[in-house]
Formats: sequence, structure tokens, C-alpha cells
Amino acid sequence: MLAELPCPGFAHAPHTADVLIVARGRSLEEAFEQAALGVYEVVTDTSKVEPRVERRVETSGMDLYQLLYRWIEDLLFYTDSEGLVFSRFKVEEIKRVGEGDEAEYQLRARAWGEKFNPDKHLHRTIVKAMTYAMMEIVKENGCWRVQFVIDI
Repeated sequence: MLAELPCPGFAHAPHTADVLIVARGRSLEEAFEQAALGVYEVVTDTSKVEPRVERRVETSGMDLYQLLYRWIEDLLFYTDSEGLVFSRFKVEEIKRVGEGDEAEYQLRARAWGEKFNPDKHLHRTIVKAMTYAMMEIVKENGCWRVQFVIDI
């Protein structure tokens, strides 16, 4: 199943009390977008989530792993604090700034969705947290693949 993943695309794989997310994209930005969509598909049927509310996300990390972690963590913060679920993502830029020990990666993105409504949205499961477990970020055959585990 995961070996035949289209680019772009995402897949879920059972992983005890966690869910393994594998996402692919033609660019690193697109792979991060697919990763976020994969997370929210665990929460609900994203095809029923309308893009009524926009949230901007700007975050940074000392490497791409921390950047991916913080991207998903920031989105989950909006879910926990405002009850929002998202169905559309646009990672506008991922860039490396600085040099040596001062270097970091920065992400600028937007996410669209709406407040979770149990009369409209299917409740699948609650995502408790992003993790570094099984995290990989690689470019293979002209396609970026990001993989990580979320705690449910």
C-alpha cells in the first residue's frame, strides 16, 4: 500500500495507539501540505470541511524534522484551542536561513477550515500530539516523502 503511494498523496497505516502518516509531494512544500491533510483525515472526513476560516502559520526549526513537527503542532493547537478542523493547506515557502550553528529552516503557510460541527463532520478520532517517532523526510525518484507518527 505505502509503496504504491501516488505523488502527491498520503496514506495511513495502523501503528498501535498511534497512526503512521506517510505523505508525498513534488516539492517539500507540497509534501508538508499532504502531511497536514493526512493528519486531519484521521480526525474527520476532510471532504466535508469547508474553507470558511483561514489561519496563517509561521514557524521555524533547527532542521526539517523540527520544522515538520512544529508545522503539525501549530495546526493541532488551532484544533485544541479554537475547535477548528482544516481541509486545505498552502505551504507558501520553506527556506533555510542563516549559516553554521545559527542556521534554521522557516515555514510560511496558510490553512483553511471551519469549526468542528458534530452535526456536519464525522468524528473519527482525537489527535493528541505530533511525535518524532519514525520520522523521515527524504527525496526519492523526484518526489519528497515525509513520514511521522501521531499519537491518538
